[in-house]
Amino acid sequence: MAVLVTKWFGIFLIDEKTGKIIEKRLMPKDPNLIAERLALVQRGSILEEEKELAGKLPKISVSNTRQSGLGRPMFYDSSFLDPKSFGFTEEIMHSAMLGLGKLRTSEPVPKDRNLVHAIRGLDDLIESTNLLNERLHEWYGMHFPELADVAKDERYAALISELGDRDSIIKELGLDISSIGSDFADRDLKETMDLAETVIRLYEEKERMEQYITEIATGAAPNMCAIIDAPLSARLISLAGGLDRLSTLPSSTVQLLGAEKAMFRHLRSGKRPPKHGVIYQHPDIHRSPYWQRGKIARALAGKVLIAAKIDANRGEFIGDKLKEEFAARVKDIQERYPEAPKKQQSQNRPNKKRGNRPRR
Repeated sequence: MAVLVTKWFGIFLIDEKTGKIIEKRLMPKDPNLIAERLALVQRGSILEEEKELAGKLPKISVSNTRQSGLGRPMFYDSSFLDPKSFGFTEEIMHSAMLGLGKLRTSEPVPKDRNLVHAIRGLDDLIESTNLLNERLHEWYGMHFPELADVAKDERYAALISELGDRDSIIKELGLDISSIGSDFADRDLKETMDLAETVIRLYEEKERMEQYITEIATGAAPNMCAIIDAPLSARLISLAGGLDRLSTLPSSTVQLLGAEKAMFRHLRSGKRPPKHGVIYQHPDIHRSPYWQRGKIARALAGKVLIAAKIDANRGEFIGDKLKEEFAARVKDIQERYPEAPKKQQSQNRPNKKRGNRPRR
């Protein structure tokens, strides 16, 4: 059996048992050309020289999973291939590696990589907004504590930013109340109004970021977005570290993405394992009875994984079909398991307390 081996200085077809080189295709001794070929290899492409050598024999093995389309992947120790034996010096290798680094760093950033950072940026915005909003409630609550009962979130900040003092807000809202809050000096009131304006800007930035994430996710993963909405698709891609990596995960891992803490707690303390991660946000899961959620989450993870594989490989759009299949599976689960399962009683009998037994 022959094995196909690709090194930075050439491609080799080697007899697996003897280690003899059957045929070879050396790289050009131009560092720039070597860098271009290595960049193709790192992107997962198969070189023309590899295809040519693979066609020399009816059946071969390959030393890298990237070449799995040419033969069966296997581990092969090719350390005996010395570049100096083929006329390639360390200077050529050094120049080629520098050129490779320049090529890879200048490549366009994939959309899913931007998506990962956008989701993390959104999480930072949400955390900052909640933190400052809490501070605003505590601060302005000393002046007008009753406002928290009639206005929430962005509306709360907008009233403070635009009107300021409680009398103006009471008049604007048409309230008939007498506040128990303390009076604020003009300087104190201005500072709380400025903080409220900052909170509003954070809310606006959060909304803008969510729109950007929706646009990027829809373009990068249309099949995933057809099954689950764009924000949830983006969050799964972010948790996986990218669309390509998400497409390589098993469906059981996709099902539990975002539930890592619960899983570690299960492994450490023996508590019940989680049944779902962030895909719990999907309405068909969180609106279902608790005994159906695990099965629905498993079905959804399977369809999402299929969609991710298609999107990662720029395949055709079948999102509508996958969504219909998932809906049919949800209906089947609801019909098969309409009632909650009965709790299983422990088969172990309770230990009897040892005490004085009557003598026979």
